[in-house]
Amino acid sequence: MTCLTEAEFLHAVRKNSVNAELLVRLRSLDLPDCHLTAGCLFQTVWNQLCGRDIQSGIKDYDVFYYDDADTSWEAEDQVIRRVSAAVSDLAITVEVRNQARVHLWYPDRFGGTYPKLRSARDGIDRYLVSCTCVGIETQSGIVYAPNGLEELTTGVLRMNPINARPDLFRMKAESYKARWPWLRVLH
Repeated sequence: MTCLTEAEFLHAVRKNSVNAELLVRLRSLDLPDCHLTAGCLFQTVWNQLCGRDIQSGIKDYDVFYYDDADTSWEAEDQVIRRVSAAVSDLAITVEVRNQARVHLWYPDRFGGTYPKLRSARDGIDRYLVSCTCVGIETQSGIVYAPNGLEELTTGVLRMNPINARPDLFRMKAESYKARWPWLRVLH
């Protein structure tokens, strides 16, 4: 399989009607530095590449935004409620996270340290698996893929050197491989 271009990636992602609708609705909410990201994107592509139902195995739809004006849980919760209300008819799980406050809760939840981020893209950069570092900026529709799209297209799971957590990577990669057996894990 040849590497998808950004245009082909966008086309593939939008074939998932939930992704297409989320991109429209999130744009209307005008959240700062907002991206649709993670599994709803790359898993949609993987499903197409192996001939599965387009939404198979997608547990949730991740939304990152960045607002450092108020990093309180209450402010983030208000955004979560706005998004939930806007997508309640879609019958999906949407995970909304303000990347300006991840450093406040990450160590307690996952252990280790976590840097203070400067943008939603900084959060995308830190996914455990390199090829899964993808997002679509909701206002512009621009694809953000700091590691390119080749390994995503060819199913190569490699630990992200920016967030090298071998135990967490192994669990994540095994979870993906259990759902998409054609993927290859590189240690």
